[in-house]
Amino acid sequence: MTPRSEFSLSLTPDERVAYGKQARSRVPRLAQARFDPGPRRPDPVDVIEAQSATRLPELVPIRYGRMLESPFRFYRGAAAIMAADLGAAPDTGLTVQLCGDAHLLNFRLLASPERHLVFDINDFDETLAGPFEWDVKRLAASFVIAARASGFTAPEQDGAVRACVRAYRQRMREFAGMRTLDIWYAQDDADRMRELMGSSMSKKVRRRTAQATAKARTRTHIQAFARLTRDTPEGRRIAPDPPLITPLADLTDPGEARREKELATVLAEYRSSLSAERRHLLRHFRLVDLARKVVGVGSVGTRCWILLLLGRDDDDPLLLQAKEAQHSVLAPHTGGDDYDNQGRRVVDGQRLIQTTSDILLGWTHVVGLDGRGRDFYVRQLRDWKGIARPDTMDPELLGLFAELCGASLARAHARSGDPVAISGYLGASDRFDRALTDFAQSYADQNERDFEALAAAVRSGRVTARNL
Repeated sequence: MTPRSEFSLSLTPDERVAYGKQARSRVPRLAQARFDPGPRRPDPVDVIEAQSATRLPELVPIRYGRMLESPFRFYRGAAAIMAADLGAAPDTGLTVQLCGDAHLLNFRLLASPERHLVFDINDFDETLAGPFEWDVKRLAASFVIAARASGFTAPEQDGAVRACVRAYRQRMREFAGMRTLDIWYAQDDADRMRELMGSSMSKKVRRRTAQATAKARTRTHIQAFARLTRDTPEGRRIAPDPPLITPLADLTDPGEARREKELATVLAEYRSSLSAERRHLLRHFRLVDLARKVVGVGSVGTRCWILLLLGRDDDDPLLLQAKEAQHSVLAPHTGGDDYDNQGRRVVDGQRLIQTTSDILLGWTHVVGLDGRGRDFYVRQLRDWKGIARPDTMDPELLGLFAELCGASLARAHARSGDPVAISGYLGASDRFDRALTDFAQSYADQNERDFEALAAAVRSGRVTARNL
């Protein structure tokens, strides 16, 4: 990777534009179209297995089972594979705080602390500083893969990618002309979403958008509390649904149960990561139960816990999720990171590029009885989240969603990087858009080959998959 792009406050806007244009000599915009895996590309199954070695072995087959449901599900779990591919290629050196796993399902409706719905990135497990184009490429390829799953034609697939990348480029150009504080305060709320999608929204799209926002408002912590807990003689407790949800008391391995009881101390260090007023809020709740939970696709096998806290009574719940934070898949390709707690890396990255972070977002470190320490980040389990359903979208709706994602990613990158330099690199033409359209198609092909490689590994008995 080339050195990070760092800009002094003494540089003029024209000098920053020139710096961005100089990056074209390292990686011309049309060269971004290339994806050449080369003969020395690592075996994709080896890459996934190396990740699995750090995870709970009884849950790893569930991860593989989920990844084998479709090429798109595989892609969601294959961030480490793509990180290796991107890290092996030349880059612009124009650094931002990357999401690290910017596929389309990691963009969604969220609640702001002021109780407004906003559209933003929602997954930061892999966040790290790196070249801006890595996020754009991962997002672009995800639209081709999702569009193929829906049976869209190649021109329809390309249309979604171009809509995404064009929106990124044009909004980055907009940010390049804005004041610094205005960039920081920029937010994609419902009004801004309508503005981004413009007058091109049909009645059908307006109706779907209204339905999505209404549904997001129903996905509250109270709904999660009703679904995930039950009444017991001791009061409200987490309902078991093994192996996906396993209360601490029901873990079959006594050694594991003893080790993970250390999570009962998770709140102490977690509290110290919060601001004073939020520590005060947390003191109104008491921890009554916790359970291990299987989450996501790529995260399956990492330690993830639901913490049930109660306030005034059993009808006053707070559900927290403590999720293990391992090293970012980008770290081997960016020179690593200098964090002594990977949970803090996740939290710092999220606060840097997300405009509306959870008020209870924090981190902690837990040492088990085996003496091994593990880093966690903590957040509310659910709070007004609206999740995209690309399988229900037609080409028009997928293209509009792609515009939203591209514009939102540009906002995140403009907060943490230099929008003037990045816009200087991108320029006013559609060269970058066309290049990434070709890249996305090539990488979708590679993703299908990697998907088949995992399927072959399961058939041969090299790895085991379990469907749940």
